[in-house]
Amino acid sequence: MSDHHVYKKVEVVGSSKKSIEDAIENAIAECSKNLRNIEWFEVQETRGHVVDGKVGHYQVVLKVGFRIENS
Repeated sequence: MSDHHVYKKVEVVGSSKKSIEDAIENAIAECSKNLRNIEWFEVQETRGHVVDGKVGHYQVVLKVGFRIENS
């Protein structure tokens, strides 16, 4: 094991018809299918889409941080 770590951040947008929290969870779940060693996320932006005067869906822009393997 190394005594230092190197990390990378990627930006993703999660969406949900139910809630902001669900949009975050959807984004992390999808990222986890392709990225290993995910360690944190940062909410950068929250927005939504309005349909007929009601919230149609939520969008959350996240920065997802993961550790580079073997670092």
